[in-house]
Amino acid sequence: MKFDLLHPADQIVMIMERIYTHGMTTTSGGNLSVKDDNGDIWISPAGVDKGSLTAKDIVCVKADGTVEGIHRPSSEFPFHKSIYEKRPDLKAVLHAHPPALVAFSIVRRIPSSDLLPDIREVCGSMEMAEYGLPGSLDLGEKIAQKFLKGINTVLLENHGVVVGADDLFNAFMSFETLDFCARLEIAANRMGPVQLLNQTQLALTAQKRHFFPETFTPGVVSSAERIARREMVELIHRAYKQRLISSTQGTFSRRLDGGDFIITPFNLDRKYLQAEDLVRIEDGKCEVGKSPSRSMRLHQRIYERHPEINSIIIAHPPSMMVFAVTDVPFDSRTIPESYILLRTIKKLDFGGNFLDIDGVVDELSSKTPIVMMANDCFIVTGDTLLSTFDRLEVAEYSAKAIISARSLGEIVSINDHQISELEIAFHLVD
Repeated sequence: MKFDLLHPADQIVMIMERIYTHGMTTTSGGNLSVKDDNGDIWISPAGVDKGSLTAKDIVCVKADGTVEGIHRPSSEFPFHKSIYEKRPDLKAVLHAHPPALVAFSIVRRIPSSDLLPDIREVCGSMEMAEYGLPGSLDLGEKIAQKFLKGINTVLLENHGVVVGADDLFNAFMSFETLDFCARLEIAANRMGPVQLLNQTQLALTAQKRHFFPETFTPGVVSSAERIARREMVELIHRAYKQRLISSTQGTFSRRLDGGDFIITPFNLDRKYLQAEDLVRIEDGKCEVGKSPSRSMRLHQRIYERHPEINSIIIAHPPSMMVFAVTDVPFDSRTIPESYILLRTIKKLDFGGNFLDIDGVVDELSSKTPIVMMANDCFIVTGDTLLSTFDRLEVAEYSAKAIISARSLGEIVSINDHQISELEIAFHLVD
């Protein structure tokens, strides 16, 4: 989708729908704006249901202060205007009150950017602005002063968050990433001490940067590949809807013939991904004109070494990630379905998925279909794309159950005798 070709009003409606659907704002809360090339500011209206917003509801405030539209501009327009005045490089501002970030704002803390390797890159530096009366020039000035320092993500004391960017999608990407980070830190603190990445580990992430493989010009696309692309996109959209992946984080792949496979592209919005956006890999080369996921080489190596594996998903499911950022072990012996599908999930050292690919590949087996990379991601494998997705879902639901159970009492796992019965009954014994 060519987001930058959409009218500012359509951009605001599209992003507000995503924010509202994901429970990151309320009917009356939050506001978005876009500054166009004429200097006009398009902004969401005051007092209009965010769950049913249309392009006709969006208000345009001209550079001379003239207001065009059927509604009043958001009451928070003053701080949007102040940010644009202080930072002419910014073309979009997003403000919302997602519960996790509100929690941080009312204890006056900034979420840690050292939980996962890409948070700093996506969100940049973050600061807290002093409390101000909503809609006041005072609040606008306090927020704008933070932006004047080059900060693009600002938490507001006892209020919410403001994110600025060069376009509204990038503002949303930062906002979504920060909200995920906040939710993860809160959940992880309930389970045990949070393990942050140290400076050495953060420095290693430079080696995770994108690479550019050789390319090839594809020939005729078979009917089987067309079906595979369609099914993969459907499951990617489902995973995004269920918040198992985010707009730009989460990689799916599916084996085609031999060692060839299709994989998600780098840095394209998963919500709007289409079949033609997927990247075909042949003999380590990618389709010309496309940019594959940075984890392409890991997927390729898994397919080469494990002929029984036909699909791979790399994801950051929020409840499972609690176990990736704490020392709390994940035990799949909760209910029969969990053990049957998940078996043993091994936790590997941070960085292995891009520094020691063969070491990660060696850990995968029928008894270990999932590996957890500390402070990074989960690598899920299966014999079909649907079974791999099912495994990802079960892992996330199991993690949710364990986290909830910790607040109720001591967890009682399925015992060894019962595990043996399961292994025999469901042919899990080699």
